[in-house]
Amino acid sequence: MKDVIVIGGGVAGLIAARACARVGLSVTVLEATGVPGGALGSHQVAGLTLDSGAESFAVRRDAVAEFIADLGLSDEVVAPNPAGAWLHLPDDRVPNGSVSVPLPKAGVLGIPGSPLADDVRRVIGWSGAWRAYADRLMPVLTIGREHSLGELVRKRMGRRVLERLVEPVTAGVYSSAADDLEIDVVAPGLNSALTVTGSLSGAVLSLRSGAPAGSNVAGLRGGMFRLVTALVADLVHFGAEIVTDAPVTALQRSGTEDAPTWTATCAAPDTAADADAPAAPAPETTLDAHFVIIATPGAQALGLLAGLSPAHAALAELDWPQPTAIELATIVIDAPELDLHPRGTGVLVAAATPGVTAKALTHVTAKWDWLAEAAGPGRHVIRLSYGRAGQDSPTAGLRDDELLALSLADARTILGVDLDATAVRGFARTVWGDALSPATVGAPERVDQVREVVAATPGLELTGAWLAGTGLASVIPDAVAAASRTRQEALGI
Repeated sequence: MKDVIVIGGGVAGLIAARACARVGLSVTVLEATGVPGGALGSHQVAGLTLDSGAESFAVRRDAVAEFIADLGLSDEVVAPNPAGAWLHLPDDRVPNGSVSVPLPKAGVLGIPGSPLADDVRRVIGWSGAWRAYADRLMPVLTIGREHSLGELVRKRMGRRVLERLVEPVTAGVYSSAADDLEIDVVAPGLNSALTVTGSLSGAVLSLRSGAPAGSNVAGLRGGMFRLVTALVADLVHFGAEIVTDAPVTALQRSGTEDAPTWTATCAAPDTAADADAPAAPAPETTLDAHFVIIATPGAQALGLLAGLSPAHAALAELDWPQPTAIELATIVIDAPELDLHPRGTGVLVAAATPGVTAKALTHVTAKWDWLAEAAGPGRHVIRLSYGRAGQDSPTAGLRDDELLALSLADARTILGVDLDATAVRGFARTVWGDALSPATVGAPERVDQVREVVAATPGLELTGAWLAGTGLASVIPDAVAAASRTRQEALGI
């Protein structure tokens, strides 16, 4: 009998497990895949150890910096190249043409604070700029609150701002259309600032003035996966157990209401004698504990909850958005012509831009000096992202060589550089296919319902990005809070 079972060895699960283990609780983490870390994973490409998932974190809150300091990694925090990102857009002047321009800096999710600024007009033109400026003259409804980010931008600033500025950013950050995003989740404080300032652009300027100076993101020297390495080391130090290749297939509750026992059932690895032999049915194993913390992606978490009671099962019937399949293609290439960083640190691509399938490109060696040093002169790392909400994955059926060819073609178009396929030194693909967006319209209400049911279930906690929100700045406080409630029940501390 364990004190705590943590189901899911992503960053939220590891954080919650560490917080429980460090006060002496016996903890076992059950991770479905072969390695812990989830979205903060790593892979080897052409001799370089690279992030296979997130490669930066938002600095808008102190929670991340404080947590990194607690892990002893504060000296490893680095800022990205301040050159900033670009946009790749349809070119109105040329049939089936496209154009690349710098992303205006003084905005929130692409919404401009100064619609007539030169860098904004370069993207949306004079007509789009004047339409956006009309926002300053419109009355503001102070009764009720706006919900859909896309609807608000379209109403206040017009279609050009939405399609050429906001949509590329929201697709890159949230893999969702702006129409589907809940304002209070993706831009906290925007509704209130809109009411106070009387215009959307004024609200953006107000939020920007209150933000800390400098870059909005930071990273770790060597890669964000180092945070996972430090977490795992701490868990081992505190005596916790991490079991990989252990997907949990069922969760049951027994015992009394005040003193429940939780039983997690998981499948062991296949027992085939060799690669050519048919796989034998995987034997099931069980693990018991007084407390359980579920830290899996949303679909799996809802499936595990469904067997507990009708109230838990009903949570899966809420209006959850369809998961979006995202694929990352990482290329290591010898291309001295990229030393000039022709598109800053990366490019966000507007939907329906001719000749490009990717939704975003990160020039990783342009963004992070430490990686440029590790790669050496003339060698570059670029990463392209594919997949938009509500659309079939454009890369799902492609072989590795086909995806590499598509990625190179997209990179040539986006970067404006003729990259040679024979200069590719390494390639890798990473698929993220089961994430529920925590930012779509109605998300706060759905999350509140989930938390209400879970709070009424003794010994059970739930955490993860699908509840807490995108990024470490949201995930860390939520995971720590879930662990704190478990510790309180277990030890009274």
